Amino acid sequence: MALDSAKKQEIVSKYGRNENDTGSSEVQIALITERIVELTDHLKSFKKDHASRLGLLKLVGQRRRLMRYIKRTNKEGYMTLIDSLGIRDNI
Repeated sequence: MALDSAKKQEIVSKYGRNENDTGSSEVQIALITERIVELTDHLKSFKKDHASRLGLLKLVGQRRRLMRYIKRTNKEGYMTLIDSLGIRDNI
């Protein structure tokens, strides 16, 4: 279920401050969002995969905490991030 390196590098170059920036909150949220989308598609076809469902819930919680941090520290960056990722503002 992990992202391949080409997809990960594409996300890092789009949302990172430079090409090696993998630790900023924006990049982490983008990577987690991509994993959430993949897991959601997986769970649509494998409804009884409860281990993956638990992992999905953990990822959603982790993304929520990171989004709360960004909203608190950088409101403008938060708004552009949720617009580009297509995430609702429910924090």
